[in-house]
Amino acid sequence: MASSSAGIVAGLTAAALVTVGFLAYQASATVPAGLGEPRSAAPAPGPAKPPRDQRNPTALPSGSGQGERVVYSLDDDRVWLVGPDNRVQRTFKVVPSSVDPAPGSYAVTSRSKAITGSDGIPVEHVVRFAGVDGVVIGFSAAVDGSMPTPNPHVRTGGIRQSRADGHAMWHFATIGQRIVVIR
Repeated sequence: MASSSAGIVAGLTAAALVTVGFLAYQASATVPAGLGEPRSAAPAPGPAKPPRDQRNPTALPSGSGQGERVVYSLDDDRVWLVGPDNRVQRTFKVVPSSVDPAPGSYAVTSRSKAITGSDGIPVEHVVRFAGVDGVVIGFSAAVDGSMPTPNPHVRTGGIRQSRADGHAMWHFATIGQRIVVIR
């Protein structure tokens, strides 16, 4: 009897190891390229201030990168959603947070459909991409549609956009999407 119990335990153990091995293979086969690569604590440095088209202030600044990306200008309080063909799909004004990320290249790290913002306001379509001294930085839209100027004495990281722009950002900026922050 003892030998048959040992055989059953050995069989179950072998089956469990095969299952875990198979699941590990499946997980590794579906990981996006570059996701497991180590990242430095600081973003890749970007241009100090890309030149602007003075005749068209909403034009995508040259020197803001190539390919599909979100471009966020700290000085202009503007976002551009840029498609893979390097064409602007949408541009809009935002209200910056009280804490700014450094210029550079980031990637979307997490998203939330609806939460309460660090300022206590219910927000939706939260797209996070950076952190500064413990403050998480990301785009969001207030559920009530408000876009108040943040209190400069309270450290918040929510870059506010309209609900329509938040919806567009939500569909464009999925996990891993590149975010380029410029001056």
